[in-house]
Parts: sequence; structure tokens; C-alpha cells
Amino acid sequence: MVTILEILKYTIPALIVMLTSYFLVKDFLNSDYKRKQLAVFEDNQKIALPLRVQAYERLAIFVERITPQNMIGRLYNSSMTAQDLQIMMVQSIRAEFEHNLSQQVYVSREVWETVKSVKEQEIALINQMGSLLPVGAPAAQLTERILDYVLTSESELPAQIALSLINHEAKLVLTAQA
Repeated sequence: MVTILEILKYTIPALIVMLTSYFLVKDFLNSDYKRKQLAVFEDNQKIALPLRVQAYERLAIFVERITPQNMIGRLYNSSMTAQDLQIMMVQSIRAEFEHNLSQQVYVSREVWETVKSVKEQEIALINQMGSLLPVGAPAAQLTERILDYVLTSESELPAQIALSLINHEAKLVLTAQA
């Protein structure tokens, strides 16, 4: 019995020291690991933030470029027919959209779905206005109908809604990083 007590007299303090050392080292390693994770996260943020901001910029430009009034200014030619202009405008919207497809990786689902919706609504507007004109009508008639609709529309246009959402989300991303 005395031998067991002698062994316990040395073993119990050794176990206490060992457990204390174990937990101290474990806490140190955990905090070091978290510090390294934070450093990697901060490095990733330094890379990702400019990409996200660029994505918002590119999507804002895309939305602006596909508004009918801006497209008419770029694509209208007085020698065109309304159908030619309609086809060019729809093709231009689709090409611009394809060019900006990769931006969906950097923005929220809500922003991306809104941008897609704007694209579809602008194409629908152009096709709707084009379908009201007779075959062979001059492009000036299509531009007149589109611009008249845009200028007299009482509701907020899809592009304006999308630009507000893009602007709002970009500001949130920028202020979260500050």
C-alpha cells in the first residue's frame, strides 16, 4: 500500500503537469491556426474585392448599354428597316450578355437574376415594338415607338431597377470591407 501511495505521489503531479501542458499547447496551436486562417482570408479578400467591384461595374455598364435609348444611338442607321434594327438590337443584347456571363460568380444571386430579367425584358420590349410595325417599315418608326414607350412609361424601367440594386449591393460590399 505504501508503494502505491509513493507511486501516486509522483504520478498525479506528473499527470497534472502533462494535462496542463497538453491544453496549453492545444490552445496555442488552435490560436495560431486561426491566426493563419485569418491571414489567408484577408489575402483572399484583397484579391476578391477588386474582382467583385469590377463585376458590379461591368454589370452596370451592361445594363446601361442594353437600354433601348442607348442601343438606338449606337446601332441606328437611317437606311435600315425596322426588322434589321430589331434583329441587330436583340443580337447586340445577347452578345453583350454572353460577354458578361462570368460576372455572375462575383455578385449575389439576386443581382444576377435581376440582370438576366432586364435582358429578357429589353428583348421582349424590342420584339413587341417591332411586331407592331409592317414588314419593310423604316427603322425610324421602330426607334420612335421604342423611345415613345420609354419616355412615357409611368413605371420604373427594368434597367433603373437593376442599376439601383447593383449600386446598393456594391455599396454594401465596399462598406463591409472598410
